[in-house]
Amino acid sequence: MEVSRLQRKVIQLKEKEKALILAHNYQRPEIQEIADFVGDSLQLCFAAIRAEDAKYIVFCGVDFMAETASILNPDKPVVIPDVEAKCPMVAQLPAKKVVEAKKKYPDAEVMLYINTLAEAKAEADVICTSSNAFRIASKLDSTKVLFGPDRNLAWYTAKRCSNKEIIPIPENGYCIVHKLFQVEDILLLKKSHPDAEVLVHPECDPEVQQIADFIGSTEQMRRRCFESHSKKFIITTEIGLIDRLKRELPGKEYIPAFEGAICYNMKRHTLEKVYHALESKKTVVKVPEDIAKKARLAIERMMGLSKQ
Repeated sequence: MEVSRLQRKVIQLKEKEKALILAHNYQRPEIQEIADFVGDSLQLCFAAIRAEDAKYIVFCGVDFMAETASILNPDKPVVIPDVEAKCPMVAQLPAKKVVEAKKKYPDAEVMLYINTLAEAKAEADVICTSSNAFRIASKLDSTKVLFGPDRNLAWYTAKRCSNKEIIPIPENGYCIVHKLFQVEDILLLKKSHPDAEVLVHPECDPEVQQIADFIGSTEQMRRRCFESHSKKFIITTEIGLIDRLKRELPGKEYIPAFEGAICYNMKRHTLEKVYHALESKKTVVKVPEDIAKKARLAIERMMGLSKQ
């Protein structure tokens, strides 16, 4: 079935079922186009809460994102099109490692990246995203902050919060996609496009961040493209963001820092799977209530601090 026809069928079924489709910036373009909302992790948190009129949510993202939507909407089913869409980073920080770190640093507050499973979030004092990590850290009372699982985001946060000791847990957590970017490749692109701005996600290695013209979450990078006078941008994150930029701001040029920067876990979702999820509602994400209750406190604290 051709894409446009299937997209129309998805939209018709979505409206009939009164469902809300949320999609991360790394989703396939044909899914972004039919979503009710496309954004980064923080935006999707707020969008999930505002889903008052929807009977259920179809979440096109990876496991921890769907879990977060479920935690924030305990009375509303959250369906994920492909249950195997799992973030490899979250496996690097199971709850037991957070508990061990808390025992080792009893005077530290625990700020966990949203890229964690609910069981780990339940052990946190607060959650953060790549767009607000340093702001959240700066508002915590303790001078010591346990942070994980992404070490590069911890490094970026520590740079912005010089009065805090940011302790990464685990010691070397990372995103497999953002690890792909190399300084040499970006400098070669910059040489070919000297008028281009280098936009970098804070999950990238420190040496990559150090050559950036701008560092931020996918939404912050998108906003930079709208606000900047530059006409060219070297995009140093998963290539799905470029699909959105080309669609929303076609008058500028977006150069991938690495063509192979693809999150195959995000790309597991397809239009066909979205349609079947709407039709069957079988792949419901559910978090045990005792874990969800604790995790919700940490997520809501982040959302409150984000508004301050």
